Amino acid sequence: MRILYLSDVYFPRVNGVSTSIHTFVQQLNILDHEVDLIAPSYDESIEDEAWVSRIPSRKLFFDPEDRLMKYGDAVDQMLKIRKGQYDLVHIHTPFAVHYLGRKLAKHHGIPCVETYHTFFEDYLHHYLPLIPKGVARSIAKSVSRRQCDEVDAIITPSQPMLEVLRSYGVETPIEVIPTGMDAESFADADGEAFRRKYQIPPDKAVLLYVGRLAFEKNIDFLLRMKTELLAMHSDALLIIAGEGPAEESLRQSVAQLNLQNTVMFLGNLDRATELRACYKAADIFVFASKSETQGLVLLEAMAQGTPVVAIAELGTKSILIEGEGALIAPENETCFAEKVYRLLMDKRLRQELSARAVDYTRKHWTAQVHTLRLVRFYQSLLASERDGQEKTGS
Repeated sequence: MRILYLSDVYFPRVNGVSTSIHTFVQQLNILDHEVDLIAPSYDESIEDEAWVSRIPSRKLFFDPEDRLMKYGDAVDQMLKIRKGQYDLVHIHTPFAVHYLGRKLAKHHGIPCVETYHTFFEDYLHHYLPLIPKGVARSIAKSVSRRQCDEVDAIITPSQPMLEVLRSYGVETPIEVIPTGMDAESFADADGEAFRRKYQIPPDKAVLLYVGRLAFEKNIDFLLRMKTELLAMHSDALLIIAGEGPAEESLRQSVAQLNLQNTVMFLGNLDRATELRACYKAADIFVFASKSETQGLVLLEAMAQGTPVVAIAELGTKSILIEGEGALIAPENETCFAEKVYRLLMDKRLRQELSARAVDYTRKHWTAQVHTLRLVRFYQSLLASERDGQEKTGS
């Protein structure tokens, strides 16, 4: 098959959408399927893979991380695509490329599928603060419903996200296909070298959060939890790895809570060199987001044998199983801290959860397994398209 991917975000913008696209494309190539990606350009210069085409873009005033493709340039790129060049179009974001991809698929008479990566109902009001929260949620639901019903099929990374879309009234066929971990995610990493680089003592207890520093990620909860942990006489270091619009607010919270000596901000870490080592260097991965459609960072941590303490909400509920590399905590700072403290104090439990985390991830969450599901989904969509054409005589 030849598939055209369209996304309003991609690396160097670090998030789950970028990771998912890259993981699936690598696996599809291994299976001899061809994928091209159209994505926006960014200010920083990067060396793209041959299958990535960039569209000139401009900044968004309310979200400096993201870019808006210049519509005219995007249309020019679409006009270069010939009939028969692709078997289907796969859209990954609901902004400019949603409308471009839908028009392209309709013009060439090929199926159009879209992955619903982001829980916009719990996201939009953070970036449009002048709109009341209830109104923003209503807008997100309405736009999501309309866009989902404009394509031939929807993919969600988790069953809870499918249920959310059905609650909106989406009637389009939906398939649950998570993003799995590639072989590199399990490659042994040097956590000790990582600690030496950042001058973290070998015997220092380390908690880790990896992800965008965004308001919807509930990172402030982790900081408040950290104060509870200090009251339990644990001065464990909390590493926060990532960048995003909430960073300044989080730094202010660290100062207000007097956590300067026990919280370290590291920014984005290179996936190819440092990120796995960062996971390996940590004793516990902590996560409190309630808006994840999947939660890939949880799997990345467990693939390196780092046990997880997290809130299980929405997409993370489909990943986390108590005792399978993770302890599930409620959204209560004291209860969460107690789980973390118990795990820090019980080395045998940490080792047991570490081993189970790797086994669980290898058994259920490899990229190869989920890419094969994606291929079968594409093939069924194409077969349905052919059947429909034969019935109408077109």
